[in-house]
Amino acid sequence: MRLRYWLSCLAICLLAPLQTYGATQIKNVRIWRAPDNTRLVFDLSGPAEHSVFSLSGPDRIVIDVRSAQLQANIRDILQTRSPIRDVRTGKKDSELRIVLDLSAQVYPKSFSLPPNQQYGHRLVVDLFDNPVDESGSVTRAQPTGKPVVGVPAPVPKAPVKGGQRDVIIAIDAGHGGEDPGAIGPGGLKEKVVVLAIAQELQRQINAEKGFRAELVRTGDYFIPLRRRTEIARKKGADLFVSIHADAAPRSTAWGASVYALSDKGATSETARWLADSENRSDLIGGTGNVSLGDKDKVLAGVLLDLSMTASLSSSLDVGQKVLNHMGKVTRLHKSKVEQAAFMVLKSPDIPSILVETGFISNPDESRKLNTRSHQLSIARSIQAGVKQFFQINPPPGTWLAAQRDAGKTVVGPQEHVVRAGESLSILSLRYQVSMAELRQANKLKSDVIKVGQKIQIPARTLAGQ
Repeated sequence: MRLRYWLSCLAICLLAPLQTYGATQIKNVRIWRAPDNTRLVFDLSGPAEHSVFSLSGPDRIVIDVRSAQLQANIRDILQTRSPIRDVRTGKKDSELRIVLDLSAQVYPKSFSLPPNQQYGHRLVVDLFDNPVDESGSVTRAQPTGKPVVGVPAPVPKAPVKGGQRDVIIAIDAGHGGEDPGAIGPGGLKEKVVVLAIAQELQRQINAEKGFRAELVRTGDYFIPLRRRTEIARKKGADLFVSIHADAAPRSTAWGASVYALSDKGATSETARWLADSENRSDLIGGTGNVSLGDKDKVLAGVLLDLSMTASLSSSLDVGQKVLNHMGKVTRLHKSKVEQAAFMVLKSPDIPSILVETGFISNPDESRKLNTRSHQLSIARSIQAGVKQFFQINPPPGTWLAAQRDAGKTVVGPQEHVVRAGESLSILSLRYQVSMAELRQANKLKSDVIKVGQKIQIPARTLAGQ
């Protein structure tokens, strides 16, 4: 009897450490705030089952993680401004409960992720400010009137003078948040580089009359791929430009590239759009440039396919112009626009290109991509290609189209190499641009220029051309 007692005690002592060891550890908790959602990422020591549900009166989110132990300081998430005003934890048997007290109602979605090159097992909890469908797209919910903490109020669009609107360019900085993208040999993250280039590109485009640039991602947070084109469509974009930095197993790979959607990808996407009731309602509702509301299914398919074909043709055109200008400031990986079935390029009503600014996996290109001067040059080359395309193909109702219809031609920008006998005043007369504009465009402190010097000629509008 005594032997049995001691054996039981020994079994209890052996099993207790095993139970502790077998529990999944929550090693870290990260938070990102986006304009319309908050993302929580729990870094785990292994896979774990979980459940997430909402409670009201007051609003709160409950996260239950089975067989889990919390090792991280979860209250660190309160340092980021978000709808989460407080956080509490508790244990019931082996189940860990995390309660998020909220300042506004949110709509949760959660999923688990397996390990990748950067992270181990993860539990992701997205808290959306508005209801979302199964794909994570925001549904057409009526406003609740509740304030959204941590998000500035939307800025109303300025009225267009004379009925002439701007050409709108949606600029998408790839990756973001817990998705760093490719990582260079010095630890440089793609998400950081491409956001800097996107912000500079926005600044340069907005400096041009008749253009307006809108950032899809304005900070360090993640946006699902389908959602990125959805944001561009809601902004009324005439062109979608996705900015990335390439990576390859070989560190010697180098050069910038531009991609458009492949023909095969376009065909499959047409079918998907026709089959997707949410996408059809987007188009029928007038948020895109394709109207299918009064068409039967067969005719709608033909029109949508034609729209995709036209969009792809424009994508290839603007992409080649961007690539030609990029070739003046950096090495190219390929001299022609490449085509692939990238998810962010699959929009039937918006011409879309993906720009690989260089190989971040190449030590030399990684160093260049991390410099402000190279980021400025890359942005300037993309802007020049985009502007050149729309000068030739201005959308109806835009200021650029009105200039064309009035017999005026918008020319430039372009580069001039100074020759013997030329002066700034001669260039001013030749290109019909003021000396002040030339000084400003080239950051000249005087009117003195030298033979061989590269002078940037800003865009100008010429009458009667």
